[in-house]
Amino acid sequence: MKKKILIVDDEPNIVMTLEYTFKKQDFEVFIARDGSEAIQLLETMVPDVVLLDIMMPNVDGYQTLDIIKKNDRLQDTKVVFVTAKNKASDIEKGLKLGADKYITKPFSVKKIVAEIQELIG
Repeated sequence: MKKKILIVDDEPNIVMTLEYTFKKQDFEVFIARDGSEAIQLLETMVPDVVLLDIMMPNVDGYQTLDIIKKNDRLQDTKVVFVTAKNKASDIEKGLKLGADKYITKPFSVKKIVAEIQELIG
């Protein structure tokens, strides 16, 4: 069974990089360009992990995480913030809201793969 990953980011370059990287790692990759697209996708699929940007149009990453956390179907889904918000207070807030990991941009692709593999075994 392929692991499913949902990449939620409004920056095309980041989406392309992550999509390419995780397809090479044999993941089934789903893409959403903002929180509202992510929420629509999550109505029909349950990913193993969601890579979630915070600053996005329409519905931001914090609101998206909140919706994921309130959905029983998604209780085993890991959520990783991947964001340019790198202040200690931002990181603390993200983890307090229930993110499993918090990765700051710019990130190393190797590191992000290692973190995800470790998270979902």
